[in-house]
Amino acid sequence: MPLLAAGSMLCAGAASRTVEIKLIETSDVHGNYYPEDFINRTPSAGSLARVCSYVDSVRGAIGKEHVVLLDNGDILQGQPTVYYYNFIDTASVHIASAMMDYMGYDAGTIGNHDVETGHAVYDRWAAQKKSPTLGANVISTSTGEPYLPPYAIIERDGVKIAVLGLLTPAIPGWLPENLWSGLRFDDMEATASKWIDHIKKTEKPDLTVGLFHSGRDSTKTTGNTVENASLLVARHVPGFDIVMMGHDHSPYNKTITNDAGEKVIVVNPANNARRVATVTATFEVDDNGEARLLGLTPELVDMDGITPDEGFMAQFAPQREAVEKFVSRRIGHADMPMSTRDAYFGPSPFMDFIHRMQLAISGADISFAAPLSFDATINSGDIHVSDMFNLYKYENMLYTMALSGKEIKDYLEMSYDLWSNTMKSADEHLLRLRDNANSDDMTHTGFRYPSYNFDSAAGIIYTVDVTKPRGEKITIVSMADGSRFEPDAIYKVAINSYRGNGGGNLLTQGAGIAPEELSSRILDSTDKDLRYYLMEYIINHPEIKATTNDNWQFTPRDIVEPAAKRDRELLFGK
Repeated sequence: MPLLAAGSMLCAGAASRTVEIKLIETSDVHGNYYPEDFINRTPSAGSLARVCSYVDSVRGAIGKEHVVLLDNGDILQGQPTVYYYNFIDTASVHIASAMMDYMGYDAGTIGNHDVETGHAVYDRWAAQKKSPTLGANVISTSTGEPYLPPYAIIERDGVKIAVLGLLTPAIPGWLPENLWSGLRFDDMEATASKWIDHIKKTEKPDLTVGLFHSGRDSTKTTGNTVENASLLVARHVPGFDIVMMGHDHSPYNKTITNDAGEKVIVVNPANNARRVATVTATFEVDDNGEARLLGLTPELVDMDGITPDEGFMAQFAPQREAVEKFVSRRIGHADMPMSTRDAYFGPSPFMDFIHRMQLAISGADISFAAPLSFDATINSGDIHVSDMFNLYKYENMLYTMALSGKEIKDYLEMSYDLWSNTMKSADEHLLRLRDNANSDDMTHTGFRYPSYNFDSAAGIIYTVDVTKPRGEKITIVSMADGSRFEPDAIYKVAINSYRGNGGGNLLTQGAGIAPEELSSRILDSTDKDLRYYLMEYIINHPEIKATTNDNWQFTPRDIVEPAAKRDRELLFGK
């Protein structure tokens, strides 16, 4: 459906006019504000700078009064850009607040990685920007009412638009309670049903939009919580014209039919501001001001080829300079490169460095850790602050937890079963790979399951027999010092807070610990994110040796080695 040059026109011979409104959604921007990757020190695709150019061009074509700009959360975590204004420069106006105001956002939701920054950060960000941060199911435990505005009403050229915001309720299964103290996260379907009735009765909107920081695969759970409920709401809660998704980093553009037989547009632009999702809504508005929806046209628009907005870049040049200075700081030196590529096939310098740091920081007996980035490298030579974001992707705390020997084994059984196949011959894949290794999903890899759930261990010596099924893969030979490993003994285990709260289900479905019991197993927690402590460790021990612990291996080697060689080439090339 073509856009109208003025956004509206008088219909010949009738006292009504046609109005077109274009809704634009960003989601999961993850700090990609500039067309620059501050982690790898390279130009990057996407960025809010490019989105700004696109939005301005649309406003120029159809008029600002015919454009609605929305963000769907996870804008406060990812690049050093946002980390700097989250935790280093906390006196300035938050960069995300300033940029969202500059671009003229009308509303947004809060995402799980926004909550991960802690109250001090997301409360400051929300308060400093003009547009509301929505979250109908983010409830204050002291009042029982939404902590954030549940919805926003936006009026454009005689058309009234209601936008209801929801957040995946799986937060307590991922994040330490101090980050979301005083809050609870209610079921999305129940909350949507409650508020859609309220909105329809009291606001009487002409268009109703669900802006949900939650993905589409409702089979994905954390504990007893459905992580991705957006399609469930779209199907089972009548009243939405459009559902804009996020969270799962997966592009989506479909029209579904809900339980009431109504058509619902469902879109998701995926992540890193490389696309926006747009829906052009066409209305007939009569001379009494009554608007009737005629049609909806969705589209995913690629941002990669768009020139960054010059005004945006000039406006935020001082902040860019501050971030560049921050990430350029030298903190140590590595004698060899360290890559996550090696971590999928056995002990690796990259993962073993994290294990050693976790054991040193926590004083634990055993460490669990996974490659949080699918394909990251710390190059040999000088180590800079920017490298810390490759070394450790998220702002997780470090927990020390009490686990039995049996729970440790069962945890590893699940981890390696997500990671490796049960093989019969060397002709099969060692790794669990997707049928379509180019599928565009949240991992952007060929793995069937996310690599950030592929936990290995340090502090113990063990083997992983790829010919055996889950439950029989892992043989723990001893503790790292040669002493006996006892199934009934209780060990102190260093583990990140995402995992310690149930993320990835390795502690619950793997080790068999009830979700409500996890908090009682936490013996200690750092008060700052793990990246901070890794940085401090390197500053105090600046010469880093890229060594491996060699404490585990896949067996039998005659099956593993040829399969590993083929899988490595399939994933990363020769």
